[in-house]
Formats: sequence, C-alpha cells, structure tokens
Amino acid sequence: MSSDSIPEPLPAAPEASGDSPFRTEPTPRDEAPQFVLPLVVHIEKTDPPARNDALVTAARAVLTLLSDPRSLGEEEVGSEGEGEWAQAVRDWQDARIRKVVRRARGAEWRKASALPGITVTGEHAEVRVFPPVPLDGWPKELAKLQVSGTDLDDPEAPAMPDPAGPVLWMNPDVGMSAGKAMAQAGHGAQLAWWELSDTERKAWREAGFPLSVSTPDAAHWSVLTASGLPVVRDAGFTEVAPGSCTVVADHPALRR
Repeated sequence: MSSDSIPEPLPAAPEASGDSPFRTEPTPRDEAPQFVLPLVVHIEKTDPPARNDALVTAARAVLTLLSDPRSLGEEEVGSEGEGEWAQAVRDWQDARIRKVVRRARGAEWRKASALPGITVTGEHAEVRVFPPVPLDGWPKELAKLQVSGTDLDDPEAPAMPDPAGPVLWMNPDVGMSAGKAMAQAGHGAQLAWWELSDTERKAWREAGFPLSVSTPDAAHWSVLTASGLPVVRDAGFTEVAPGSCTVVADHPALRR
C-alpha cells in the first residue's frame, strides 16, 4: 500500500496550517521530482507474520536505512565522501516522503532480496527496505510485486508498550490495512529520527532501534496529539481522509 504523507512535525491541531502540505495547489515538494521508498514484507501463505510485528519491523527498517552509511552525505561522513545512496535519499526527502509497501513470497522474495537494500527482521516478520527510486522507475523485480494482500492479524494481543522506550502510537479511530499502517509507522519513526540530536540518534542506533507500536484509547490519543510530540498527517491519496492524524511519534528524548 502506498502512503503519500509528508511526515513533518506539524502542529497537533486538526486543521492544516497555512504552510500545510495538504493544500490543493502545488507546493515546492509537489514540483520536485517524486521518489518513493520501497519496502517489501515477506508474507508466505502458510506462515504470515503478526500485524504488530510487521509494523514494528517496517519502522525499524526505515530507521536502519536512514542511518546506514550508504545513505549519509558528506556533511555526515566527512572527508570519506558521501554514501552511494545519499543522493537518492536527498531527492526523496526533498519531495513528498512517499513509502510503498508491497508483499513477496517464495521466488519473489528471493529475487527482491538480491537487489541492493537492507533486510530487517523482527520477532517473525522480515521487511526489506530499498534505497529510494523514482516514482515511475521501479526495478522490474519490485514493480511486479502486489500491493494488496498485506492484511495481517494479531493472533494474540500485542504486548503493552514499554513506557520508558520509543512508542509509535496509532490513531484508534482510523482504520488502515496492514500495508498502509506499516508505511505510517515508518513515517512516525522518521519523524522521531529527524527530531533527535546526533547523540540521541547514535544511542538509538547502537541499541538496535528498539520501539513499540501501540493503539491507545481515545482519551490517551487526545492527550498525545496535544502533547507537542511529532504527528504524522496523511495526504489522503489512499484509504484515509486528507489531513488525518495517523501516528504520534513518542521517543523519550522528545518528551519535554
């Protein structure tokens, strides 16, 4: 499922601000060449991952790519020169921050795994993230993968989030397919990453990007959206209404 959100730390108010990415007229982000971050989730018919595990793993995959030396520019790596994916990551972040989640099984997964990228594993889930590609320039091995079919269940209730650790809180009033929710969780993780200092990023990376994904009750959601924490608002191209708040990115370092 594609997700055309712009994960910026926007105000928590439900209305978009004057510089909102959800205006109908084009913005500089719309006018820039459009790129997308592909994520492929490994889903076999007989042994699919749990939904929450897939969401957590997708979020960690986005963080892993953002922090990978191949994604870093000269200002981050110094005299060694920028990474081979750095220009693509810059181009992607200069436009709408699109993420597309597709599924693969069997030979499809093996072919996808042979392309340059990073596979991140969760408790059972496997998600491979690839460097950004032009919106109309997908590698053929990924272009033919299905977007639908990522509806996953949680056989058991997900564990309660660690209140001392990073949590991506999903809107309890917005229903999303697993693929859409995975993209939104990735947006939330990216927002948190952008807001952290270099020292805080290093600590999170060295810890292996621990995080939880959870759905609060309505009262807690209202508190979260008014807390000043980063909020993901969806552009409304698929599944949800434009401007919907889908995720609150809650990291201990951002709790002022």
